[in-house]
Amino acid sequence: MWCQAAETLDQLTELGQNVTLNCDLDDEDVYWVLLKQSDSPSVILQSFSNPTFVFHFNKTLKNKYSVQSKHRLVIYNITVDELGVYYCMNTDTPPKLSHSTRLNIIEQTQLSEFNTTECKNHTNVKEENSTQLKIFSLISVLLNAVLIITGFLNAVSVENGCWNRSGNGSQLYNTELQQIQHLKESQDPKQSQYVTVVFQTV
Repeated sequence: MWCQAAETLDQLTELGQNVTLNCDLDDEDVYWVLLKQSDSPSVILQSFSNPTFVFHFNKTLKNKYSVQSKHRLVIYNITVDELGVYYCMNTDTPPKLSHSTRLNIIEQTQLSEFNTTECKNHTNVKEENSTQLKIFSLISVLLNAVLIITGFLNAVSVENGCWNRSGNGSQLYNTELQQIQHLKESQDPKQSQYVTVVFQTV
């Protein structure tokens, strides 16, 4: 059963450089294991108490990996194929794992941070534009509401003015009719039946 160490340390390097990884186990014999994101763990080599004795599980990797004292792993001429998580493991059962080291390329890490920053900035710009659009929409709704209320009040005011004028004209007309009736009642039958009435102009 494979399991990764609890603590993972990040180590940055550049392509083509040599890298040395430490093993924090004090055992005489250890295995160096590489864990890639898309692959299962693979045993690179077995290191013994004497660093001159090294067993490579893949003979083609002899020029890529070697061991120094205290089981330190040396990786030569780093390429993308060597990127991943490294840890050493003793030969006991169950095995004991060291702290793991994640090997990354500096340019990829910086590019990832740059992309993350750009994504955050783009998100902030979109949020600011959305907020401004909401503010403009709210202002537009308020202005339309003010215009509608103003138009309604003007219409009511004009209607009230016409009603007042109509009421005043009706009162004047009734007053004139009463004056005519009063003249007819007070008129002498022997006198002329013609009466001059002056109407007020509204």
